[in-house]
Amino acid sequence: MRIFFTVVVVCIVIFIISFSLQNASAVPLKYYDILNVTLPAYMLMFIAFLAGVIFTGLMGLVERLNLTKTNRQLSKTVRDLRREMRTQDILSGDDEKNGTNAAGEP
Repeated sequence: MRIFFTVVVVCIVIFIISFSLQNASAVPLKYYDILNVTLPAYMLMFIAFLAGVIFTGLMGLVERLNLTKTNRQLSKTVRDLRREMRTQDILSGDDEKNGTNAAGEP
């Protein structure tokens, strides 16, 4: 499995290098007077890709935090319900020892 992973990484690196060599032409970026730079085309694409990866990672982090919160709430509910069941079992066990049922009848 480690060899397969290494081969995949090498193929990705070769793709990135060849892509960069084929798309090295300069692209001017202008945004009013705030931004005025010239970047190679591949750099612009990699920056956009990286921004997407970061955005997706942040969205995944938010989702994970929400799931953790929900998990904590559900665990607390389960704990409370189990505690309530144990209390009911103890009470019904005491009634059976006294010769009465849960309704208090003999």
